[in-house]
Amino acid sequence: MTTTTAPANFAELGLISPLLARLTELEYQQPTPIQAQAIPSVLAGRDLIAGANTGSGKTATFALPMLQQIFEQQSGKSHSNKGNYVTGLVLVPTRELAQQVADSIKSYSAHFNGAIKTVSVFGGVSVNKQMLNLRGGCDILVATPGRLLDLISSNAIKLGQVKTLVLDEADRMLSLGFTEELSQLLALAPKQKQTLLFSATFPEEVETLTQALLNNPVELQLQSADASTLVQRVFTVNKGEKTAVLAHLIHQQQWRQVLIFVNAKNGCNHLADKLSKRGIAAEVFHGDKGQGARSRVLEGFKAGEIDVLIATDIAARGLDIEKLPVVINFDLPRSPADYMHRIGRSGRAGEVGLALSLIDYEDYHHFKIIEKKNKIRLEREQVEGFEVDEEITEALLEAIKPVAKPEGTGKKNKRKYPDNW
Repeated sequence: MTTTTAPANFAELGLISPLLARLTELEYQQPTPIQAQAIPSVLAGRDLIAGANTGSGKTATFALPMLQQIFEQQSGKSHSNKGNYVTGLVLVPTRELAQQVADSIKSYSAHFNGAIKTVSVFGGVSVNKQMLNLRGGCDILVATPGRLLDLISSNAIKLGQVKTLVLDEADRMLSLGFTEELSQLLALAPKQKQTLLFSATFPEEVETLTQALLNNPVELQLQSADASTLVQRVFTVNKGEKTAVLAHLIHQQQWRQVLIFVNAKNGCNHLADKLSKRGIAAEVFHGDKGQGARSRVLEGFKAGEIDVLIATDIAARGLDIEKLPVVINFDLPRSPADYMHRIGRSGRAGEVGLALSLIDYEDYHHFKIIEKKNKIRLEREQVEGFEVDEEITEALLEAIKPVAKPEGTGKKNKRKYPDNW
């Protein structure tokens, strides 16, 4: 794997003037390490597998060279007469990420004077408007797999002319929940194309899949715990006292923006009710909420109008919440990789952030697995006034059986992912 090097100026990466002008307007001072190393390779047409910390600028890493390649192929001409084809396809796992990535691409292309058409498609909203947006094709399409397959079946878009395919949050896209949809989409796209995979984590189980997708790829691995601006802490608590400890911390620290992760949709609502009784107003964000409600809650949280947001893992992937100070694991994620994605909502783009995990004795073994998989080791702390009743002894821990695999991880349940459409 290639190691980090000092980033160059954006002008030295081979980007054209419309992009450089826009980056200046956006006050991008210099490339992040992943941008400095990957952009030249993408411009050269190479396949790429890139792992880098959350908040390291991965969207710009694939968006900027993709925009440049398409613009140069068009020689500045309009996107008209494209039929219903797409040139650049970006696949993402969640609706919110689809909208966010598309908005970023549109922003970067501001100086192309409308020559590049970018469209986002995802479930939970009317398909008719998306079909209208796809008339005449588009240059860049950002999509969740399920909705894209629906649009293809309606002949609203074709993948036969895709030149560049991007899998954002690639480890999630290559996981069990998306296998069937991704296989169908790959069968509809040309075999000869540039493929780019981006993620903060690449677990061992997806490595063989990545190699099958790529042709002699450039491999970059730039995760660095030492360079992170995110502080990780773990508090041991008594069984049944997590809510009390959480409310105490929110009041004591006077947090004005905190993202709390739980594992189940009904757990979001239950925790919000319990916090409300302790004088803390919280909103919830999960897959059972309508897309309009999800968008309103997320925008309110980003704008600072909502202090406390309780969410499932649909908020763990790729969402950019500027200067989010605190992320809390009320429930530990089932997957060790999801731990890194969750806490990566804070401490982004060099900002200082704090990630807290609350664990009782039943969580202890699982958190040790999370530490081992992510090559971290955190001191066990306690909150004053909420000290644990009894020391967590090795004998007690040995008496606890490992947690069984959660329901829905077997092959028969691989379609239990409502946000892939």
